[in-house]
Amino acid sequence: MTAAGLMRQYQVVGRKAATEENPNPEAYRMVIFAPNPVAAKSKFWYFMRQFRKMKKTTGEILDCVELVEKNSRTVKNYGIWLRYDSRSGTHNMYREYRDLKLTGAVSQLYNEMAGRHRCRPRSIQIIRTATLGAGELKRPNGAQFAQRNVKFPLPHRVDSAKRGAKALSDRTFSTVRPTTFLG
Repeated sequence: MTAAGLMRQYQVVGRKAATEENPNPEAYRMVIFAPNPVAAKSKFWYFMRQFRKMKKTTGEILDCVELVEKNSRTVKNYGIWLRYDSRSGTHNMYREYRDLKLTGAVSQLYNEMAGRHRCRPRSIQIIRTATLGAGELKRPNGAQFAQRNVKFPLPHRVDSAKRGAKALSDRTFSTVRPTTFLG
């Protein structure tokens, strides 16, 4: 599985194929992050082989639906528990991200794991995700943005022309350096 672009969240429901001995087998539901429904179904069978004695040839998928977050207009803090396989072994990890959607936070996770740990998407298994309040954050990087009075400085701005007004300079090149202090 490649993690190209934004990851999506899918709910996949599957079960063992019905037989005469067991006409109504137990169904299993998983929430899986994948770039498309085909990869989500593939991941579903990967985990079912690990946890239950069931594989694609002896089972069937009942439903595969993309889950969409309702409120994606406010920035939220997300905590993600995962395990991954590195060159030296299997490791558990907890990460925190700030994003509008959970799928955006998971996409950040895949990109950061590839950059920091050289970890392939196929070796990452997301165990659990949670939306965190400001007091629940453990990492200092995310906690500094979770304050009420957070301010972002705008240093070294250059005045640009307003819409409909004449530009600051008619010429492409100027002999005077711009003034960037707007104190």
